[in-house]
Amino acid sequence: MIQEYIPILLFLGFIVANAIGMLVFSHILSPRRPTKIKASPYESGMPPLGSTRERFSVKFYLIAMLFIVFDIEVVFLIPWGVQFRKLGLTGFVAMAIFILVLEVGHAYAWKRGALEWD
Repeated sequence: MIQEYIPILLFLGFIVANAIGMLVFSHILSPRRPTKIKASPYESGMPPLGSTRERFSVKFYLIAMLFIVFDIEVVFLIPWGVQFRKLGLTGFVAMAIFILVLEVGHAYAWKRGALEWD
């Protein structure tokens, strides 16, 4: 029975060896000429302003997490929209409940001021 898994194990071994090989060879073959400019953080071609150790407000992370939650909502809406006619009324009701729950969370976050940036 283990013979059935040998091709998969060989393939996984090849993937791991390939990844390690690329990292090792790029480290060995790449030229190293460190400069102050190369070591500085890159900000879309703009010179960095202030310290790189600057602290962000908790609101920044809260908005980022809310964005991820509502971004995942869209990921679930796309396949539902593609199969909308096949799912019928049952699929519509299930997605309406899903959107309703998410909108209640959105309204709660909005009411608590999570979306306001000071």
